[in-house]
Amino acid sequence: MDQPAVGTAAIIPTPAEAAPSLQAWSVSGLHCAACADALADWLRAQPGVQHADVGYAAALAVVRAAPAVQQGLPAAAHRAGYGLAPATPADAAALRQREARVLLWRLFVAAFCMMQVMMLAAPTYFAAGAEVPADLRRLLHWGSWVLSWPVMLFSAQPFLQGAWRSLRRRQLGMDVPVALGIVITFAASTWALNDPSGREAVYFDSLTMFVAFLLAGRWLEMKARHGAAQELAALTASDTPDVAREHADGSVSTVSATAVAVGDVLRVALGERVACDARLVEGITQCDEALLTGESLPVPKAAGDRVWGGSVNLGGPVRVRVERPWADSQAQRLAQGLAQALTERPRLRPEAERWAGPFLAAVLTLALGAGVAWWWIEPSRAVMVACAMLIVTCPCALALAAPAARVASARALARRGVVLQRLDALEVLAGVDQVVLDKTGTLSRPAVRPSAPTGAAALQAAAQALASWSQHPMARAVSRLPLPTTAPPWVWHSVSEQPGAGLRGLDPQGRAWCLGAPAWVGASGSWAQSALVFGPEGQEAVLGFDQDEEPLPSAGRLVQRLKAMGLTLRLLSGDRPERVRAMAVPLGLDRAEGACTPEHKRAAVEGLQAQGHRVLMVGDGVNDGPVLAQADAAVAVGGASALAGRAADAVLLRADLGALADLLLQARATHRIVRQNLTWAAAYNALAVPLALMGWLPPWAAGLGMALSSALVVGNAMRLVR
Repeated sequence: MDQPAVGTAAIIPTPAEAAPSLQAWSVSGLHCAACADALADWLRAQPGVQHADVGYAAALAVVRAAPAVQQGLPAAAHRAGYGLAPATPADAAALRQREARVLLWRLFVAAFCMMQVMMLAAPTYFAAGAEVPADLRRLLHWGSWVLSWPVMLFSAQPFLQGAWRSLRRRQLGMDVPVALGIVITFAASTWALNDPSGREAVYFDSLTMFVAFLLAGRWLEMKARHGAAQELAALTASDTPDVAREHADGSVSTVSATAVAVGDVLRVALGERVACDARLVEGITQCDEALLTGESLPVPKAAGDRVWGGSVNLGGPVRVRVERPWADSQAQRLAQGLAQALTERPRLRPEAERWAGPFLAAVLTLALGAGVAWWWIEPSRAVMVACAMLIVTCPCALALAAPAARVASARALARRGVVLQRLDALEVLAGVDQVVLDKTGTLSRPAVRPSAPTGAAALQAAAQALASWSQHPMARAVSRLPLPTTAPPWVWHSVSEQPGAGLRGLDPQGRAWCLGAPAWVGASGSWAQSALVFGPEGQEAVLGFDQDEEPLPSAGRLVQRLKAMGLTLRLLSGDRPERVRAMAVPLGLDRAEGACTPEHKRAAVEGLQAQGHRVLMVGDGVNDGPVLAQADAAVAVGGASALAGRAADAVLLRADLGALADLLLQARATHRIVRQNLTWAAAYNALAVPLALMGWLPPWAAGLGMALSSALVVGNAMRLVR
């Protein structure tokens, strides 16, 4: 590079480096949805933070702030009792490992102390009267009291700290009744040790068992959350590409894309993916931008044109100057979109939050009333009944019912190449009864058809063999054509590709042939109107290929699967009506309409909604923004093309349309699992609350029931992963 170019790169404005950016953080210390809300409120209160969302199920936080502010967030979260680490695979894995280790130690201490306390309490259960002298009974109780202290000071801290954070925010979180049960049980048992009447109604065994069971339930929940975080990392983490960076003296070195700065010049080879958004400095080429824009045909590029990170160089070797770093590439924006989906607050959640406070207030009132009633009936059991009521009515299972199922489905769909941009869209997708499909870029792909004279099978086979040497979309379309059965095999030698023009190769006799653009091959007459032509070098073309389109291989299976699910399908396209009918009839689509503008599509969907239908729109995300936004649910195909508009609820990253049917089936399964979870949680409370009120459910059994209830809800949701 010459000196002026270096100077130009040096004067690129730098304030953008300090501009607010969106960053994902892995979180530790979350134990319920209320914890996620508390951390989100705490982060939003930090100076310089513009936006913050925290997802409990995926243990993920997304914060928009300046880089300097982002650096101080881990310390701010630590002051609030949480841990933050950048959502990189290594940092996130280390944070999860630390969280798992601490929780495992808490569980070990609680379980060990529980076993010792139970051993000390056993004589008082299995012996009666004078078999255990009063002084020995008192000594055993004091031993249980000593062994309960590690449980209170270490193992029970997550519940006590969570309750304190909720009360400090003047809210009744789910840890409040649990913490009250723990504190009241310990305090009442400690008071009973000094009771001059000698009754010594102590419950240290119930206390330690309760904490151990709750920690066991949280361990299972944490493993499920860590699994979701690992699936997210597996989906969004891709190997950082290496790039060829050019230096001022003309030398080239291979570096990681993360080391590339704005203004650097990179060399991009033929067939290589461009790592960063850049501008073409030298060379003429074509770029495949299908993943980014949905455009199926390659886009010509000349010096001065912009090339996008993630596009594929199909023409020839070029030099580009970086305008945006790799961290701002399409792959990273995709990761941010998925992270936002896992942390965004469901649309129906405010209603649940309005009920959470009154529900917990009713729980506390009911527990207090039960304690007072039993104080008049049998004072020695009043504390036990009140604590059991506090524990058994904690709505942990209800809180986990929907989030656990949604995140499990997000994990399963990610493996199939489906990215959910809004998790609560699963509820809408489960109730869809009408599916509106776009054609171009959704059900079809570019194709060619030979316009050859009779008996040109050998020429077509030769052209297809030559086309197989290129990755150009039109060349790939030629190579996909059915091979004539009577054609002999062709072997080409010394094949070369002219960027943006075509292919040249030598046949077994050493004669040169060309396949490419008519102007480059030198075609005339009717061949000049073809998309591609084939012929001997320097002579008139002998074979032409006209541009066409064909259904995707999975389109027919998709239509059949959707019909089998009881859905009504409609095809709305902006293409000519005759081409739309030609595509719809073989696929079995009875309702098809062509010459539709984006506004016409939106009006058609609005009309279906006015009839009471729930509509799913499937498009390529390029020109379908209005109708995608109008539909009850929207799915975009073509990879990251829909991420720019953010209009779709889900994105299909792969060309296999079968993933759309999988998405709808997964949404229905999620709806069933959520209803099962809610039914179980309600049934458990309906059974356990009367037992606790009648004094038949000790605190340890209530803790076991609550832990098992939460574990059952999480385990049932994990079935969706499979």
